Amino acid sequence: MPVLNRIAAYAEEMKTWRQHLHAHPELKFNCHATAAFITARLTEFGVDEIHPGIAQSGLVAIINGQGAGPTIGLRADMDALPITEITGADYASTVPGAMHACGHDGHVTMLLGAAKYLCETRRFAGRVALIFQPAEEDGGGGEVMVNEGVMDRFRIDRVFGIHNAPNVALGSFLTTPGPLMASVDTASVLVTGRGGHGATPHECIDPVVAVIGMVGAIQTIIPRNVHALDEAVISVTQVHAGTASNIIPEEAMFCATIRSFKPDVRALLKRRFNEIVQGHAAAYNVVAQVHYDWGYPPTVNDADQAEFAADVAREVAGEAAVNARANREMGSEDFSYMLQARPGAYLFLGTGPGAGLHHPAFDFNDEAAPIGASFFARLVETAQPL
Repeated sequence: MPVLNRIAAYAEEMKTWRQHLHAHPELKFNCHATAAFITARLTEFGVDEIHPGIAQSGLVAIINGQGAGPTIGLRADMDALPITEITGADYASTVPGAMHACGHDGHVTMLLGAAKYLCETRRFAGRVALIFQPAEEDGGGGEVMVNEGVMDRFRIDRVFGIHNAPNVALGSFLTTPGPLMASVDTASVLVTGRGGHGATPHECIDPVVAVIGMVGAIQTIIPRNVHALDEAVISVTQVHAGTASNIIPEEAMFCATIRSFKPDVRALLKRRFNEIVQGHAAAYNVVAQVHYDWGYPPTVNDADQAEFAADVAREVAGEAAVNARANREMGSEDFSYMLQARPGAYLFLGTGPGAGLHHPAFDFNDEAAPIGASFFARLVETAQPL
């Protein structure tokens, strides 16, 4: 079964929704205008309930099917990124320094398309809970929504989500049972020495040399402490120090992103990071303050739900277009919190050639929206048949 005919008929309307959202990006938890746009569309469709103000600007909408049955949750993230857009599109961001560079405008559109279809047809038992979530990029809105009780309040039994995948064949699906995306932790290190003139380093305690030693040694953690078959990444992404060529600064700092899949590996990375930093601090006679932010956990698909979702994807896209044993990704997702709370699965939907995620030239491919909406709709009808 290809894209559902009724959803295919929405294609131009969905394109209009998506491009409106693209032109009006909002950051973090401040997705109030986005939520208002979504609410207006859902009201037009005739959803049965709308519950706003969850995680500040998030919302959950309920569509009742025919007769008793479970509740399936479908999630779309709403927030944009603090990036200046360079697409030159007619519908480019109207908000300086913000743009939908990760395709969340497309995610919302796919879920809206499914909602319109499900409201019209209602060929399912039980209920659908449409989860529109803020602050995926920064703030962990998924965790906040779970902590505010959406799974229990709306009696959600299982939950599913999609992320677009640029430079993957349009209409193809990727997923895997078990871990799909990594945890993400962030470390910031402030190193304090004693500043002074660059001509008299013997009178100073140089924090720059200490940071160089720390950064080099940190790169040994994975090859020398982590089993070769356990995926992990440590990338030092910022180093800042100094104001002039002839001044040894008082302070220097660096930051790192740290990613893994297993709890024991995650704990090991934190322990070794701190040991190396403090060991070098003692060796270089500096003071090191480490702020280690324990971020999103791994995104772990329930094996049965991942296989179920892959079967539905095969209906929509065809057998050859679905990889149900795809490689894991070192990126991260706060949908992980929803998968900790309920069984479910997360999938990638290919959107064809284009700029990569988080790039200022990124633009969601509108041709993918009816495909994702059809997948969501068939997921509901297959999970909760009449």
